[in-house]
Amino acid sequence: MKIRNRIALQFSLIVATILLAFSIVIYVTTTTYSRDDFYDRLKSKALTTARFLIQVNEVDHNLLKIIDRNTLTALYDEKVLVFDEQNRLIYSSVDDHIIHYQRGLLDEVRQVKEVETWSDDNQLAGILYEEGGRKLVVLASANDRFGRNKQKNLRITLIWGLLGGIGLTIGLGVFFAGQSLRPIDEINTQVSTITARNLRQRLDEGDRRDEIDQLAVNFNAVLGRLEQAFEQQRSFVSHASHELRTPLAALKSEIQLGLLRRLTAEEYETILTNLLSDADRLIGLTNSLLFLARTLENISQMPLAPVQMEEVVLLARDELLSARPHYRVEFDYDNLPESETETTVSGNEELLKRVLLNLMDNACKYSANHTAHVRLGTDARSCWVSVCDEGIGMTSEETELIFEPFYRSANAAGYEGFGIGLSICQRILELHQGSITVESRLNEGSLFTINIAHL
Repeated sequence: MKIRNRIALQFSLIVATILLAFSIVIYVTTTTYSRDDFYDRLKSKALTTARFLIQVNEVDHNLLKIIDRNTLTALYDEKVLVFDEQNRLIYSSVDDHIIHYQRGLLDEVRQVKEVETWSDDNQLAGILYEEGGRKLVVLASANDRFGRNKQKNLRITLIWGLLGGIGLTIGLGVFFAGQSLRPIDEINTQVSTITARNLRQRLDEGDRRDEIDQLAVNFNAVLGRLEQAFEQQRSFVSHASHELRTPLAALKSEIQLGLLRRLTAEEYETILTNLLSDADRLIGLTNSLLFLARTLENISQMPLAPVQMEEVVLLARDELLSARPHYRVEFDYDNLPESETETTVSGNEELLKRVLLNLMDNACKYSANHTAHVRLGTDARSCWVSVCDEGIGMTSEETELIFEPFYRSANAAGYEGFGIGLSICQRILELHQGSITVESRLNEGSLFTINIAHL
């Protein structure tokens, strides 16, 4: 079922329920009021008849019957009976019609003094009249034809009003639901035309005031991120292909050179050495690409545990110095932590070590003295590690691009590397809900700082 029809149906059910309850309340209230009013008129008639019969001596039974039949307040099929203390009928307003009643009704009237009941289709009211030591039971009966006709007309009016109101509600509900959801239909139409080839297309955001306009704004933001991701993917594939082609072309050239003519043992050894170097470069690039792809996985798949950042720094330093003994890494604190929890973060030790190892390696590689200065600091919310060098540095324009895959600054062309390491570092820190920033000056050095919330 379409949302428009569902909204119209739900709205119609709500209104129909309200109208039905309202109609029932009106009908029950009106019926009850009409019935009580008619019983009051019967009681008044019974009381008036009893007073004329007892208090006015000049009025005999025949005259009283004439008065009852010709009074202005006479009711349809009206009958009045008066009984004495021995339940003997002492007066009847009509002779050709009788009131059907049970003898126990007279006893009940004597006990409760007022009774309201039915006699066939007529309403019957009984009262106990006490005057001059006499206790008379008066029964008054009549047919409330006028009241029943009013109830019937009211019932018909309410039923037709209810059906008309429900029909009108359904029609208006469908119309206004369609009007309200029309912008969503337009969004669906626009979205259906967006493909991977035209991600630059954007939805109409209107005046950005209502929820649908905000949906369009958020969807455009998603499209922007999706477009950026596609561009990064294209760039990644292009750069990866270029980086892979270089060692592969070198391998092919060395092999062709070895097959071109017979060479001496020393020349073959040189070719094999070059082949090994290119193969190592190819393996290193492949491993870096594989690691970068793995870091793109969801953080829920990455095991997290409490990690001491100073231990990670020392492990990364020991591993780097073990592989490159001529490097130097100086470690110190910006401020001494007051407790262990200030340097404890929730993360993956191997991935965090990879970040610091990469930053230390870059600092030593690009510095003339092959020295990296590492400092650890904390505050009330987070823990940070900064890695500083006195190397080649970068321009402010290059620092904005340094974290893109395969990007390398112009003055780094003469150094080994693929331009993937900092992209990996940024992705790992994003998975840890952390950040990495850089401050650099050309030919003076760079300062990289990672920041992660501590426990």
